[in-house]
Amino acid sequence: MTQYGFYIDVSACSGCKTCQIACKDKNNLDLGVLWRRVYEISGGDWLKRTSGAWEPRLANYYLSISCNHCEAPACLPACPTEAIFKNEDGLVLINDNKCIGCKYCEWACPYGAPQFDIASGLMTKCDLCYDYLKDSKLPSCVSSCPMRALDFGQMDVLQEKYGSNRSVYPLPRTDELKPSLVITPHAEAKLAEELSAKIVNKEETENVS
Repeated sequence: MTQYGFYIDVSACSGCKTCQIACKDKNNLDLGVLWRRVYEISGGDWLKRTSGAWEPRLANYYLSISCNHCEAPACLPACPTEAIFKNEDGLVLINDNKCIGCKYCEWACPYGAPQFDIASGLMTKCDLCYDYLKDSKLPSCVSSCPMRALDFGQMDVLQEKYGSNRSVYPLPRTDELKPSLVITPHAEAKLAEELSAKIVNKEETENVS
């Protein structure tokens, strides 16, 4: 089976949210529904030097994330109606005719990818712009990024090009799910973990449905 996925260069992301807006626009998403979210990670403390001087330690960066189309997605077995499935390109999709909007997939996903849409009463999520994929076009989030911090393609090609790292703080470490994701971490990612940095814009990135 082919497995498509995303590449994210966290070190290049400026937090402009163009990818998030492009996704909402392309998919005509209702207020509160975000298939792609841009998190602001921020934390800091003070380090006392032997000289007695205090030195600030700061970590700040942005992280753009959507559904990772995992090889072994947690949402799929959680769906009681088998509405969630993987297609021949490895994409995790939702069959609207089977979905009952129970939100079990949302609760099961450690990335918060499935989003409930009040208007339709159904679960929705990133489909990696599958209609674009069939026309050999880039997903809207990838093509819109002014910093070229996003890329997409077959996982083996992405890994050959960018490496095999799939994690960055504060994403959950879920190796058993095998997220279809390759990440170049920000230089301050390790420090952010040491500082227990927080997602400071969590309220604006949560699904309020």
